[in-house]
Amino acid sequence: MADERDYWTQKRPDGSWESKREGASRPSKIAATQAEAWSASKDLAKKSGGEAYLKGRNGQIRERNTYGKDPYPPKG
Repeated sequence: MADERDYWTQKRPDGSWESKREGASRPSKIAATQAEAWSASKDLAKKSGGEAYLKGRNGQIRERNTYGKDPYPPKG
């Protein structure tokens, strides 16, 4: 199930970078650099109270930031 508060930063086939809301068909922002797209994803995730994910060039998650409410103490 997609969490529409989360935003992903990933490389596009044309070489640019995108910030995209989870479950969306179109990107929220297209940027020339990874840093610019990552900044946009973090800003959007802060506003929505979700998480921002950064996918590297190899497709693996490089970084992840949570901006919603984290339960404390954590379960488990």
